[in-house]
Amino acid sequence: MQEPQITPDLIASHGLKPDEYQRILDIIGREPTFTELGIFSAMWNEHCSYKSSKKWLRTLPTTGPQVICGPGENAGVVDIGDGQAVVFKMESHNHPSYIEPYQGAATGVGGILRDVFTMGARPIAAMNSLSFGEVSHPKTRRLVHGVVEGIGGYGNCFGVPTVGGEVRFHPAYNGNCLVNAFAAGLADTDKIFYSAASGVGMPVVYLGAKTGRDGVGGATMASAEFDESIEEKRPTVQVGDPFTEKRLMEATLELMATGAVISIQDMGAAGLTCSAVEMGDKGGLGVQLQLNDVPQREQNMTAYEMMLSESQERMLMVLRPEKEAEARAVFEKWDLDFAIVGETIAEDRFLILHGNDIKADLPLSKLSSAAPEYDRPWEETPAADPLDDVPGVDPIDALKALICSPNYASKQWVYEQYDTMVMADTVQTPGLGAGIVRVHGTEKLLAFTSDVTPRYVRANPTEGGKQAVAEAYRNLCAVGARPLATTDNLNFGNPEKPEIMGQFVGAIKGIGAACLALDMPIVSGNVSLYNETDGQGILPTPTICAVGLIDHADHAITGQVRDGHVALLLGETTGHLGQSALLAEVFNREDGDAPAVDLTAERAHGEFIRANRDYIKACTDLSDGGLALAAFEMAEAAGVGVHLDEGDSAQLFGEDQARYLIACNFDQAEALMIAAGRDGIPLKTVGKFTGDSVRMGGSEAPLAELSALYRGGFGAALG
Repeated sequence: MQEPQITPDLIASHGLKPDEYQRILDIIGREPTFTELGIFSAMWNEHCSYKSSKKWLRTLPTTGPQVICGPGENAGVVDIGDGQAVVFKMESHNHPSYIEPYQGAATGVGGILRDVFTMGARPIAAMNSLSFGEVSHPKTRRLVHGVVEGIGGYGNCFGVPTVGGEVRFHPAYNGNCLVNAFAAGLADTDKIFYSAASGVGMPVVYLGAKTGRDGVGGATMASAEFDESIEEKRPTVQVGDPFTEKRLMEATLELMATGAVISIQDMGAAGLTCSAVEMGDKGGLGVQLQLNDVPQREQNMTAYEMMLSESQERMLMVLRPEKEAEARAVFEKWDLDFAIVGETIAEDRFLILHGNDIKADLPLSKLSSAAPEYDRPWEETPAADPLDDVPGVDPIDALKALICSPNYASKQWVYEQYDTMVMADTVQTPGLGAGIVRVHGTEKLLAFTSDVTPRYVRANPTEGGKQAVAEAYRNLCAVGARPLATTDNLNFGNPEKPEIMGQFVGAIKGIGAACLALDMPIVSGNVSLYNETDGQGILPTPTICAVGLIDHADHAITGQVRDGHVALLLGETTGHLGQSALLAEVFNREDGDAPAVDLTAERAHGEFIRANRDYIKACTDLSDGGLALAAFEMAEAAGVGVHLDEGDSAQLFGEDQARYLIACNFDQAEALMIAAGRDGIPLKTVGKFTGDSVRMGGSEAPLAELSALYRGGFGAALG
């Protein structure tokens, strides 16, 4: 095949700016081949190189006594005691899911699961954070159905429980939905596997499914804005097979037990290129590949296609040569490909052979660690205008507006399509607070949550970034878990626009401050930029996923309210309505500032909850919708009414931070009040759980009527 001529248009179509192409010429001293251009494009795009974000990511806290492995590997690793570790990460599949919702979402799940078991961990839990455009938009319904079916189709077949997540709708996502997928797994602390190659002349082995043309150029596509040509990008979306992935996981974990693995890397974004380059670069070695030996499922594949294919369910490994026969037997047993496709070399070279032809010969270290790094100009987000007057509203009418909205209605239509109980270790399923999974064979539990309020981040990136971490912290504390660490998925628009870069910088500052204050270091993550269509960017959406540990099952706060329980509110309420759910859903307004986050209070209040869990029957944090929505959700989940003394809109629906709603018996409430007084923690009685109605001040409605609205709202809008 005649390779295309390197022209300015071809360079631009690979997402390379003229100065970046000049940098390539300076590095190699000649014009690149077509395959070399593709390799540079894959390694230097935003998705793989983090060239616009590296400067700021370095400012995040990533260490702590609990951290075994921070950012830079396939996933983060955190110690949970007894020689065990939890391995977890979150990644985006935003652009692929907008183009092809089912396969985009499905392969997002597949990719994040591979990141976890590549480290030697068996996946035990999954979550997702989904952002879609307004319900009335012509594409929204198809996207929601396709994405939810793709997540369920892959995760259910693979056999991992989905234990939590979030779904939101906003016009800002009309042209660019967000699909953020999280996975966590368990491993022994002395059996963690890393990606750095070591040893010269070691075999480089291709594992898993065959290579096809699906996903060629996917990483480059994911680093560009969308326009009207979006449908033409469909071939860049990968196609997944969860049953092959299940076999790949079992074969990989069995292989690891043989002692054959020196290093191992998932083939994700940019496929064979990125996995080989990262393994070589981390080990200070070169890599030589022979593409004739790559298992292929299509005829006449070119070197360019093989190097940039993002076909799923594939791994790359550096093997101990004496273990080759034993390792091959494992993969043949699982009916998966096992092919030696190259070797490590001492020189700093990435040498790609296709038969006798040299298709690429590049300095390997320049592809990864020497990728461009930008200090993008940024503008601080202007302070929000003061909140205009908010009219009083009947609290029951306001509650109805919230629970009928797909943003705040029950998401059972979504999570009932996911297997939440597979593996039989799920303790708390999606629907309220954090998901909880038993550490199999022990009394320990792990709690997982995903949080961000994009309206807050747009209004005030620093406070919004803090709030995302603080809400994750509260969700873990509310179930009795000690927060351990976080992973993030930073979704933003075009970083070349100073106002967008300013949102990113502000959010990073807030996230960093909160992670430090709450002892929740960032151990892994993903940055997704250029989430724009025709110049219209998404809301800044830095999703935070956090993991917490409950040392013994008896220490979990997982009870439900019952008739006669006292309702206690922990934390100060001023009635902050800026950027609130009440404003958005009742008044169609998004004005005012985000609520301020007092990190000292957040930590003190979370520690108080955990220290006094024996007195607490049920607990939830207060976030969107304030006290009113939190009290209704607790009551509705248990089928018990709730009567709140307060009738003022701001007191009921204000979104002040560092607050929890607690349900307990009268004598336990008394003990909590004494403890709170001793510790200087604000705690007061706000009502009780009783009867079969929801009453706020002088306004009342039957619980059954409100429950029907809440349970049916999402399906009615999207069904």
